Amino acid sequence: MRGESVYSKRKYNVVQVSQAKKVAETWLASADLQNSVAFGLPEADDRYDIWRVPLLTLGKNHRVGEVVIDAFSTLVVEDKTTRKEVLEDRLLGRVEKVNLHRKRNDKCFISQQRNTIAHGDSEFVLQEMAAGSVDLVFTSPPYYNARPEYSDYISYEDYLLKMRKIIQATHRVLNEGRFFVMNISPVLVRRASRSEASKRIAVPFDMHKVFIEEGFDFIDDIIWVKPEGAGWATGRGRRFAADRNPLQYKTVPITEHILVYRKHTDKLIDWNIRYHPNQKAVKESKIDGSYERTDVWRIKPAHSKRHPAIFPVELAEKVIRYYSFKTDVVLDPFAGVGTVGEAAVGLGRRFVLVDNEKKYVDIIRRDAKKWLGKSASDILYINCVADSSAPGTLF
Repeated sequence: MRGESVYSKRKYNVVQVSQAKKVAETWLASADLQNSVAFGLPEADDRYDIWRVPLLTLGKNHRVGEVVIDAFSTLVVEDKTTRKEVLEDRLLGRVEKVNLHRKRNDKCFISQQRNTIAHGDSEFVLQEMAAGSVDLVFTSPPYYNARPEYSDYISYEDYLLKMRKIIQATHRVLNEGRFFVMNISPVLVRRASRSEASKRIAVPFDMHKVFIEEGFDFIDDIIWVKPEGAGWATGRGRRFAADRNPLQYKTVPITEHILVYRKHTDKLIDWNIRYHPNQKAVKESKIDGSYERTDVWRIKPAHSKRHPAIFPVELAEKVIRYYSFKTDVVLDPFAGVGTVGEAAVGLGRRFVLVDNEKKYVDIIRRDAKKWLGKSASDILYINCVADSSAPGTLF
């Protein structure tokens, strides 16, 4: 077979599905998880000389992670393999949800999570939070190598793997049947030299696959349309505008995707409304007046010297109004300067804001005092150094 010849040429020591499963079985046994998960179909990725072995829940076939194996050494690549703690949390979180909602008319529960600001990697910070403590996730993840302001990933595969791990972490903390909304768009990877072509990557379509594999149901793909002149900064389309030659035609991007997913459950959305414990909050959250009737939203982009890629507060406000109730907890695992937190407070919701960059966390801490006033003293801070300008509880 063609694949076998490639493996032979490269002298892989893992060349068959059975061999990959055997290595994964050994790793699971060392983690004492051999009786807790099932295998999906292992796949060889000869671009990176590795094997990927999907890990599934027993019987339900929900993907909870993967084991990554070096095809040459036969060793498990630990930094790319789903960590044992993540697998355990994911499995236990799902079992708890099943036990919690055995009856069809079980009520939802209200999260006790306080307004929270955290400095660190969401993949790990979210492990410190209780399962089901978040009611909505809205975020815009960092671009893949499209801007010099962002640190590069080794490969696009590594970028998607990181996104997968954070989506896994959010799945555990997201309440049953609630929503994960992601603002994302294709990216243009600029050419390294004039002899090379630039490359446009359809990130939203790859991200959709990750969401489905990680236990979410697709709900909507909303198109955010910006004013016509917004896309010219990319330089895309200028060559055709000058020469007008066929084959050179490229559109100027003025749209982004707002992908909407719901955490998989056998309960209808109506269940989250009818059995919510705070029916007063449900009633007060009804949408009055005009609202977006189609999947095309026209919103002006935002710009800030404090961050190279912020989305407008108006966008965050629409998402929060349409996909959460008052007093709910809204999480942004890539918080930036805290736009989601500002919108959440303005709409009577709580927030959990996580970012890996200290300078952005410091901005959020200062701004949170403006959003909350005296209530800022009750903020929970995680991995933040105490200072007099940001009151609250440290963790």
